[in-house]
Amino acid sequence: MKEETKYICPSCGWTSNLDEKESWPDHCPNCLSGIHETDEEGGECGGMLEPVGIWVRESDAWEIVERCRLCGEMTAVEMSDRDNLIKVMSIASKPLSSPPFPIEKMEELTRIMGGQGEIKRGGRKNEQRK
Repeated sequence: MKEETKYICPSCGWTSNLDEKESWPDHCPNCLSGIHETDEEGGECGGMLEPVGIWVRESDAWEIVERCRLCGEMTAVEMSDRDNLIKVMSIASKPLSSPPFPIEKMEELTRIMGGQGEIKRGGRKNEQRK
């Protein structure tokens, strides 16, 4: 008889049956959150790891960057085939949709940093940069 274990995400409540061949996930495939078991010093933490970014290693492996809500430590875990790709793309595109500065000030900020500071308007649309 096949033994199944039920995984329940402590963050979003998503559930999945894991068969005996599957290992316990280090993060929820639905919301990408995990449990921070130990901190940098090896002490128990138990805080919730929330996804804050995505990065791609030199080996082309995608990893989820997580921050612990309790201690603030940052970790990275490799993505799995089961991960919610909509959530992954949402996290990956967040810096583009919510830049850390007002977009209306782009020209001014560019000038302050020593650039030309002029955004060319018009011209050919969807032109790729070389």
